[in-house]
Amino acid sequence: MIYEKWFSEQEARIPKGEVRTRFAPSPTGYMHVGNLRTALYTWLIARHNKGKFILRIEDTDQERLVEGAVDVIYRTLTECGLDHDEGPDVGGPVGPYIQTERRGLYGKYAELLVEKGSAYRCFCEKCEADEDAGFEKAADPCRSMSKEESDRRAAAGEPHVIRQRIPEEGTTTFHDEIFGDITVENKTLDDQVLIKRDGLPTYNFANVIDDHLMGITHVVRGSEYLSSSPKYNLLYEAFGWPIPCYVHCSPVMRDAHNKMSKRHGDPSYEDLIAQGYLTDAVVNYVALLGWSPGGEREIYTMKELAEIFELKGLSKSPAIFDIEKLKFFNAEYIRAMSPEDFAKAAEPFIRQAVKNPDIDPAAIAALLQQRTEVLTDIPEKLDFFDTLPEYDTALFVHKKSKTDEAGSLEMLKAMLPVFEAIDDWCDENILTAMTDMAARCECKNAKVMWPVRIAAAGKAVTPGGAVEICRILGKNETLRRMNIAIEKLSAKA
Repeated sequence: MIYEKWFSEQEARIPKGEVRTRFAPSPTGYMHVGNLRTALYTWLIARHNKGKFILRIEDTDQERLVEGAVDVIYRTLTECGLDHDEGPDVGGPVGPYIQTERRGLYGKYAELLVEKGSAYRCFCEKCEADEDAGFEKAADPCRSMSKEESDRRAAAGEPHVIRQRIPEEGTTTFHDEIFGDITVENKTLDDQVLIKRDGLPTYNFANVIDDHLMGITHVVRGSEYLSSSPKYNLLYEAFGWPIPCYVHCSPVMRDAHNKMSKRHGDPSYEDLIAQGYLTDAVVNYVALLGWSPGGEREIYTMKELAEIFELKGLSKSPAIFDIEKLKFFNAEYIRAMSPEDFAKAAEPFIRQAVKNPDIDPAAIAALLQQRTEVLTDIPEKLDFFDTLPEYDTALFVHKKSKTDEAGSLEMLKAMLPVFEAIDDWCDENILTAMTDMAARCECKNAKVMWPVRIAAAGKAVTPGGAVEICRILGKNETLRRMNIAIEKLSAKA
């Protein structure tokens, strides 16, 4: 065999004795939820078993490549805490980790299969991979062509592909960790293209070669690849290679009948982050899309997920992506954040509504943390801080606080000089001024605070109450807005 020494050298590089998983995305656009789940499960298997997680970029489909997509992959993995032990950016013992940089490998292995009789050259005009669906191996004259004629035509430079030779009789059985043993009749399998006319491998062939040469022990992918697995197994058997552990995950669905699709407006990972969801919440929720740790608990750190992740928890049933459930997770994560971390995460959204540089966004964040489910909800709650909205004096009427327009007018007039007299404008002094007024008037605190709150905010629903709003606005702005309220109410008196 002309490449015998070379094949031996490749085998010698394969790491052994450890669990090795790989995430092998194609750089064709955004990272959808299904991709993220595959990456997460692959990472969890490696970390749970103290193994290695490998990143491989599968870019052999050159026509579908999207500029910047590789950066999206790196950025998403980094943000989600899915650190890889080997990959294009960090190197490793079995590189390169980009398929087009490995193109010299595949042809040699395809020729080895031709030598073994497990593949053949096909010189037919319609012989590219996208025509496999209608391909009938029994009708292909190249399948029965002599080795001598095939060699001669190839040596003469005649264009061809290399096809896998699938047995015409018998069955092929493979085992999947989720779906169990699956048996198919060989006559139902087409002689798939392994090497295209341009010399590049097809996705299915490159996967097998790369997974073996990188020592991959567990292959995680979508259940849509179940139908290809028998052909993968036949390739492994033809080479005499060990077959990895297959984990075919059921799809993530938008509803009971439709898969999630960007084309139909379903969000990618980056969309979810832009919509105000936290990375940790998204990753935690995605982990439970088709996998259950058992029990009632749902909130887990990445470290905890790695400790408890077991393949037996994976389900055959499709998982429904429920945005309301994700919102619940997000709210839980927001409430659990430190005030400093929440303020940092919330600041860009606060600044969308509050442009006034004199207002501290951290002070506003403190009012929002226990009231926020999604960060993008923040701006609409804060518009009154920059500009007092137009409002109807009917807002001063509040049954529970026992306030009306006339009483509110008198209360604001009484509170105005009290507020003016405060030197240290802080929560304690603002609160004391209002509670002292309520005591003098022999009324509940709410009868003082409600008119002040409406005057300061111009709306009934606000993050925080009268004390916090007045403190954030500052003394001068609070007094200005109280005077506006007095003028409004006086005009109606």
